[in-house]
Amino acid sequence: MRRSADQRALPNRPLRLLGGAAVSVAITALIVTLFLSILAVAGTSSGAAADIGYLIYITTLQAGLSTVFSLIVGIALAWALNRLRFPGRGLVIGLFASAIVTPGLVLAFGLLSVWGRSGWFGGLGLPIFGLGGVVAAHIILDGAFAARILLARLDAIPDARLKTGQSLALNARTRFATIDWPALRGTLPGLAAIIFLLAFTSFPIVLLLGGGPAVQTLEVAIYGAVRLDFDLALAVKLALIQIAICSAIILATAALAPISSSLDRPATPRWRDGTAAQGLQWLVLALATIGFASPLLAVLVDGLAGLSDVLVQPQFWNAVATSLWVGAASAILALILAMVVAAARATTASRSARTLLGAPSYAYLAVPAVALSLGAFLFVRSLGIAPDLAAPVVVVTANALLSLPFAMATLAPPFDAIARSRGRLIRSLDLHGARQFFAIEWPLIARDAGLVLSLGFCFSLGDLGVIALFGTQDFVTLPLLMSRALGAYRTNDAAAIAALMLILTIAAFVALPALFERLSRARS
Repeated sequence: MRRSADQRALPNRPLRLLGGAAVSVAITALIVTLFLSILAVAGTSSGAAADIGYLIYITTLQAGLSTVFSLIVGIALAWALNRLRFPGRGLVIGLFASAIVTPGLVLAFGLLSVWGRSGWFGGLGLPIFGLGGVVAAHIILDGAFAARILLARLDAIPDARLKTGQSLALNARTRFATIDWPALRGTLPGLAAIIFLLAFTSFPIVLLLGGGPAVQTLEVAIYGAVRLDFDLALAVKLALIQIAICSAIILATAALAPISSSLDRPATPRWRDGTAAQGLQWLVLALATIGFASPLLAVLVDGLAGLSDVLVQPQFWNAVATSLWVGAASAILALILAMVVAAARATTASRSARTLLGAPSYAYLAVPAVALSLGAFLFVRSLGIAPDLAAPVVVVTANALLSLPFAMATLAPPFDAIARSRGRLIRSLDLHGARQFFAIEWPLIARDAGLVLSLGFCFSLGDLGVIALFGTQDFVTLPLLMSRALGAYRTNDAAAIAALMLILTIAAFVALPALFERLSRARS
């Protein structure tokens, strides 16, 4: 009865349902085709011997350690930011929020600039290569990302609950146990699953900091099998194992609370702890800020100093142009796909229909970048198409699919909220199509659409997993050019490229959501 009442409140939009179904079917068909291409090669050759058990062990170990420590750092940092008041607080929170789009290759290079043998603190002799360096890089990125997500949960605690706690004079420990922890614990399992998958499929960080075969992920091993040894059978075996493990994790966590990537503005702190707790909060904030900002600062300082040498190289400008148009095309494609599917899901109250419509958009979580690009590589070869001819289409499509889970997590909630809160109004005014979208929906989702574009652009700009298999001398992006510079020991060139990638990433992440929000206000 409740479901039918909800359905009557939703606008009847069969064309939206048809469009969403078409997109979902197309994504499913693409993933199945790539998967069958992988299976076809898997059945033709046994491949070289490899210590697959050790690969699974070390990949799982580093992902597990990264997840546990990232959650600890994230909880501590969110707790500190939720309590402290200081000038520039919003800027600091924005810095940590940018972790979701900071290219792993840039951060890894920044860690080398700070802690490497010739880095700022290289004399301390800290081991930056190997398991410790890989886990440290993941903690910096994923810990900051977790902190921003968890801070939103703490900011959402109702005022009435806080006033009750203040009237009872709760100390910092008791307040955390009775008020904060209940607000956080429901988010932690889903957040842990996301962080584990991100670390499990990590590519550029492990490629740069792994230090060799002793510490590498399945993703790096797939790349090495294809690009270095051209052992397609081994690469297929590893890809199938990775897909199976990632799919199992996703299925196991399907019932967990979803994690939205739409980050609202931080709330003003409404609670002050005692002096001792505040001292600990300042310490946590200082350590986290130094840990996250110092590699990025090192990238800027070292990179901008050598930028003039890179600016005169034609291949640099070719890479810039390629990165910009690939990033823009991938972001626009991801936004269009997410809006079509999210709008379709919002027109029905049927749980099974919503699941069937939305599930294909999260395919990338089960089929990570290198495995996806391997399937595309094998597919275009089976068609007799030269990989360099198919490279632009493959890279743009793969990068759009990479962004699509985050795009859906950002756009699906507001589309659902609009359909349920304004569905009767839309029906009563008899709004359809473009009129409904621009009059009702667009002003409410414009900022989220800008966030989706910024995420899509930044993910594509920093991606190395897809372009690593399809890059050529003429089709080169900034991450691939940087990787080649590091391979040729041109560290000054690599530093300059990393600095430019970081500047472009932060600029897009900050500017696009603000621009779209302003445009929506001007229209309304």
